[in-house]
Amino acid sequence: MAKAFRIIVLLFVVPGAYLFMFWVPFSLIPYGEQFWIPLVISAVFAVWVGRFVWNKLSGVSPNMATTIIVGGLIVGGVAFSAGFFGPIIFSPESNQGPLLGIFITGPIGFLLGLLAGYIYWRIKKRTLVTTGAKKTESI
Repeated sequence: MAKAFRIIVLLFVVPGAYLFMFWVPFSLIPYGEQFWIPLVISAVFAVWVGRFVWNKLSGVSPNMATTIIVGGLIVGGVAFSAGFFGPIIFSPESNQGPLLGIFITGPIGFLLGLLAGYIYWRIKKRTLVTTGAKKTESI
């Protein structure tokens, strides 16, 4: 895929993965003086997710599982970012606005992305079969 598209996707996926990892598992654990632990773990997770998405969008013909996971990460990251930052921008007086992204738009976007990744893979597989192209992916 085009490098510009990959960069735009990462602008949504990496912050979404960082904030999701920071707020969902680490919001319930009191760290006291070691406040940097959740920051570092969340950053490492976000970099790992970003690297995974970058490599999978490189144009190599992926298999079904990879296509489904990448679809979930992309759509889930965009939906999470929209649900998290949208209420902050459009309704700053609402103190529970970012919860929309954490509990509703992020998970629903991830599930819809899994479905979209599967549909994309089926369409791509069908076009490979009808055009007679050499299949390089495992089924």
